[in-house]
Amino acid sequence: MNPGDAGPAPVDRTRPVTRPENAGPTRTDEARPGADTRGARVARTEEARPAAREPNARPAHGEEARPAVRAEGVRPVVQRASVRGQILDALRTALVSGELAPGEVYSAPALGERFGVSATPVREAMQQLALEGAVEVVPNRGFRVIERGTREVAELAEIRGLIEVPVMLRLARTVPAARWAELRPLAEATVRAASSGCRATYAESDRSFHRAVLALAGNAQLVRIADDLHRRAQWPLVGGPVSRGRADLVADAAEHTALLDALIAEDLTVVQALVREHFTGAP
Repeated sequence: MNPGDAGPAPVDRTRPVTRPENAGPTRTDEARPGADTRGARVARTEEARPAAREPNARPAHGEEARPAVRAEGVRPVVQRASVRGQILDALRTALVSGELAPGEVYSAPALGERFGVSATPVREAMQQLALEGAVEVVPNRGFRVIERGTREVAELAEIRGLIEVPVMLRLARTVPAARWAELRPLAEATVRAASSGCRATYAESDRSFHRAVLALAGNAQLVRIADDLHRRAQWPLVGGPVSRGRADLVADAAEHTALLDALIAEDLTVVQALVREHFTGAP
């Protein structure tokens, strides 16, 4: 080199090398082991992979509302329970109306054919009625409707009186007249049901009125137990499918409206007399 030549300028290694904004990786970057390109690929993979959730972490917003996927062909259990419940209601109606006569034996397949269902929900409903004391199991034959006499009916009436009379008298002193007036449609419904002469229709209307009255006490267990006793008292007696005629039903329904009138008027003397007579038959 001639002394007069300047030669290449020295490189300033203290200044960073700038690259064009859209330039791709250099050959050196592509060939260098462990370069940033591998890190970029890993980053892209991690973005596509769902983040791992801590064992006790709460689900993200929106996940709780997402319904669980149900397997194909799985039938909800509620459908079978609904059929069993409908058959149970139908059997209870048949008991009250006298369609299922006391002392007679009925098989589950025969009743299932009558209702258009298999024998299984009928058998399950009959097992419930056996627990309630309406029927008894007859091995290899079916279920026999319990034969009830006047003594059992009197005992049920006594128990109902011991439970419901004190509650109604307490409610008569504490519940305002406006709340009693709200029960007027139920009392009138019992009168219409009694006038129809259908014992099953009146039985349901009668229990609805008493449930509404007792519900004002705010004791759900009281309502459940009293309703069960009430249902048992409505089953027919031995000697005929119908133990109470239309006139008896109308007279019983009239006591509902008279009782409600006395409660609205806050006439506690009349309320006490009507309540005791309604349950015990005492003057």
